[in-house]
Amino acid sequence: MAVLSDEEVDAAAKDLNGWERSDGALRRSVKFPAFLDGIDAVRRVGEHAEAKDHHPDIDIRWRTVTFALVTHSEGGITSKDVEMARDIDGIVDRPET
Repeated sequence: MAVLSDEEVDAAAKDLNGWERSDGALRRSVKFPAFLDGIDAVRRVGEHAEAKDHHPDIDIRWRTVTFALVTHSEGGITSKDVEMARDIDGIVDRPET
């Protein structure tokens, strides 16, 4: 799987909700209404990531959760990361039903 160029990542990020290229990864921070809402979103993202066998780095700071995506085995951001960013958008941008 090929690492995307900075230009390719930036172009893909335009179609994503709040994602940006930063420090060699695709990143998005989400502020939730309450701490446990963020924890629930992390659980849902974690379950999806496990099923896809592609795991984001996740940082939790009270109500703010930051997701970072990079394909470590390839040494950069790949289409797999862009796909997972879209998946994460779908998970965190709609409440669990």
